[in-house]
Amino acid sequence: VARAFGFGISEISITGLIQLREREILQAAGIDPRVALPFLDVVQAREALESLPLVQSATVRKLYPDGVVITLTEREPFALWQVDGEIYVIAMDGEVIDYFRPDPRYLPLPLVVGERANERLEEYFALIDSAGELSQRIRAGTLVAERRWTLKLDNGMDVRLPETDPMGALARLASLERAHGLLDKDVIAIDLRMPDRVVVRLTVESWSDFEQDMKRRPLRGREVRT
Repeated sequence: VARAFGFGISEISITGLIQLREREILQAAGIDPRVALPFLDVVQAREALESLPLVQSATVRKLYPDGVVITLTEREPFALWQVDGEIYVIAMDGEVIDYFRPDPRYLPLPLVVGERANERLEEYFALIDSAGELSQRIRAGTLVAERRWTLKLDNGMDVRLPETDPMGALARLASLERAHGLLDKDVIAIDLRMPDRVVVRLTVESWSDFEQDMKRRPLRGREVRT
């Protein structure tokens, strides 16, 4: 009857959409063609919208005879956090927004792993920014024992950073990469935790080739290969 008298909802204005979609908002707010404006509970609609993980705050207003205005402030997904076998979508302040699911909105987000890694996002991204040309190759960071970072590169290689001066260690790695192309070699891990040396862990195939090469070398003096 209300719709017959012109009180159906035909004009809907939604502002503040970034990650969310209009249909998600309407569904959460309980707005569909069968709902007449006098019977829309704006308090209930607002609470339903604010229960969405991506919504920080919402307001819902009626504009008679047939309009609804919805204003949203979204939480911005900033990174993915993996801990205890679960992956969460987190905001810039480390707060959990949602469980991760194969949603195109979440797939490009950077990944941090480990207990309390979500509380160290500012530190982690400062580290990435300091990596210069290497930053494009970093895919994830694992906080080890809540003390130091291990980075995962796009080729699957692990880079173990020291607890103190990790940015300096990354600068050393960048220098080695420019001079020797270290990241393109048959290496599965690079350990930069000691300030005076770099330790690399070879792939099984590369280590086997190295052993064979050493066996073929002639012995000198007290069984020292040259």
